[in-house]
Amino acid sequence: MKILSVNAGSSSLKFTLIELPEEKVVISGTFEKIGIDGSFYTIKYKGEKDKKEAKLETHTDAVKILLDELINYKVIKSYDEIDGVGHRLVHGGDKYTESVLINDDVLETVEKLVPLAPLHNPANLVGVRSFMEVLPKTPMVAVFDTAFHQSMSEEEFLYAIPREWYERYGVRRYGFHGTSHRYIATKMKEILGEDKKIISCHIGNGASLCAIKDGKSIATSMGFTPIAGVIMGTRCGDIDVGLLPYVMSQTKKSFDDVMTDLNKKSGMIGLTGVSSDMRDVEEGYNNKDSKCITAMNMYANKIVDYISMYDAKLEGADYIVFTAGVGENSDVMRDMVISRLAYRGIKLDSEKNSTRGITGVISADDSTVKVCVLPTDEELMIAKDTYDLINK
Repeated sequence: MKILSVNAGSSSLKFTLIELPEEKVVISGTFEKIGIDGSFYTIKYKGEKDKKEAKLETHTDAVKILLDELINYKVIKSYDEIDGVGHRLVHGGDKYTESVLINDDVLETVEKLVPLAPLHNPANLVGVRSFMEVLPKTPMVAVFDTAFHQSMSEEEFLYAIPREWYERYGVRRYGFHGTSHRYIATKMKEILGEDKKIISCHIGNGASLCAIKDGKSIATSMGFTPIAGVIMGTRCGDIDVGLLPYVMSQTKKSFDDVMTDLNKKSGMIGLTGVSSDMRDVEEGYNNKDSKCITAMNMYANKIVDYISMYDAKLEGADYIVFTAGVGENSDVMRDMVISRLAYRGIKLDSEKNSTRGITGVISADDSTVKVCVLPTDEELMIAKDTYDLINK
């Protein structure tokens, strides 16, 4: 079966076509600047990239071009060969604990959840409706970033705020990157043959950690929004909310302006003034740039804070798994994190850790907790959920 895995943003649309059950990635691409001057798209097929300019006034325009390009590349002969489309939806609230086939009720519910994810859910819905317009008979599946974390206990997801805020307005910890953390849990069980106690470290431009027990999320670092938790590329992570009125009074900025600063101008870019890209910050660190050194240490310290906390919650983790851009590629950051856990008897094998593009165990033989690198694959997870629901 040919399944499209889709992630629609406000002005972008990313796709991957995967053949299942073979799990074969056939073609992928990104449409950018939709509704903006200078729109274009990039197709990746058989290791080659092809960039083309195109007038993309709406997401529907992008969908039509996408499908026509699949025919052009001889991936399909007609639209009817697309067996299903899986859509990444950021927020399912506490309504969805797993992926679901999209119908009118699902669309209505996700619309009602827009206040919980005003920057993401509307764009995700635009993507869904665009595909439904062009492929009206093709099954559509919603895969929620928040779903995996709905297994957290009440004592884990509640905040110590007036109970009414939760009961009436849904203010609680939801967590994100759930599809990635679920992939790690699923893949580790496939590799090991059983569920283990895992601390999944999704460390990229956006970053979150998740404590996984019996294949389920029991705690995660992101909260009501993706701004919480560890330091990220442009997000601040955990802060004292009491600083907001002070900064607003001192800078004369609006609340929205300050929130933009915390989401887009903080984290590594805020600390260094260099870049939100860890490769640039790491280069500054290696060149003895004092701001980059401070930022790297803060970044590692915050990750260690959460690993230590989740190690306690799990009553001793079996595995620490690094994934996503930084987790998969920065041997420097992995070393900085694990060296801070020496008190726990956790050690890296320096030779294994220094090999780029690795997958597998990188801890020393006598490490008390095994440390792994495992590339995440959210697109495959979305496609598999779609395949499973269509065939159920």
